Amino acid sequence: MILNTGARTDTVQYFSEWLLRRFKEGFVYTRNPLFPHKVTRYELSPDKIDAVLFCSKNYAPILPRLHEIADRYRTYFHYTITAYGKDVEPGVPSVEESIRTLTELEKIVGKGRIAWRYDPVLLTKEYTVQRHLETFARMAQQLAPHIDRCIFSFVEMYRKLETNMPELIPLTQQDKDRLAEGMGAAAQKYGIRLQTCGTNGDYSRYGIRPSGCATLEILGKANNCEFRAVQHKGLRAGCHCIESRDIGAYDTCLNGCKYCYANKSPALARENYKKHDPASPLLLGTLTEEDTLIDGNQKSFLLSPARRQSFFDD
Repeated sequence: MILNTGARTDTVQYFSEWLLRRFKEGFVYTRNPLFPHKVTRYELSPDKIDAVLFCSKNYAPILPRLHEIADRYRTYFHYTITAYGKDVEPGVPSVEESIRTLTELEKIVGKGRIAWRYDPVLLTKEYTVQRHLETFARMAQQLAPHIDRCIFSFVEMYRKLETNMPELIPLTQQDKDRLAEGMGAAAQKYGIRLQTCGTNGDYSRYGIRPSGCATLEILGKANNCEFRAVQHKGLRAGCHCIESRDIGAYDTCLNGCKYCYANKSPALARENYKKHDPASPLLLGTLTEEDTLIDGNQKSFLLSPARRQSFFDD
């Protein structure tokens, strides 16, 4: 089973103590977002988890103790660093601070396990195509020695975003081509493998590869292991990732990003955060009499049990 810690919330930045405790105690509970009284239990022992996926905009809170997970599990880390400031990402550290933290992360886990995410790419009067290209090139130069690849996507114009960001300027195909061409050139200049994620359109002419951001090929190469040939169903249209099990919860991230899909509102996230107990197996609250607890289906994608054992014996 692939365990995902960061698709629904920034677990690393705001719930590190809880996450580390879950791995120490060896299990976690997670609520089904569509059926809240259905709670799934997952075993977190190394023989039950093929790899742990992280996605965060600030790894600083977990760095001092990250070895507790990284030394025992196969891992891969997505680090989102964009061009935006506090006007768009209120709870996110500055670009300079984020780059420093990423370099510290690389010292612990190695560049082969880190993907820099530059997404979503969106336009406003402040964040123009030219500003994106200049910022991306500057960041690419600094991050190239410390990352496995860079992943980007163009913003999806869903209804909630139109409400939360009325200043948003819709991307035209010409905008996308200019951005892809410029980013592709910068990535090539600094030796970065650049790929799209969940973005429709072929930008291979700019040296950009279409791929999932969390495929078994990526995880296997990063962790020196082999996985079975399994169809990647993806999480949504245009997604080519391997299926994973997320242990986070929606409406809990305090970053306050205006483009966020995982929060209905910053106010609701702040209110829900009050329900967090680091000692609970659930990210929010505890089990109730109305809840039904079931064991999760933790199938392995590894090529063979023998190879799984040999990884931990090395």
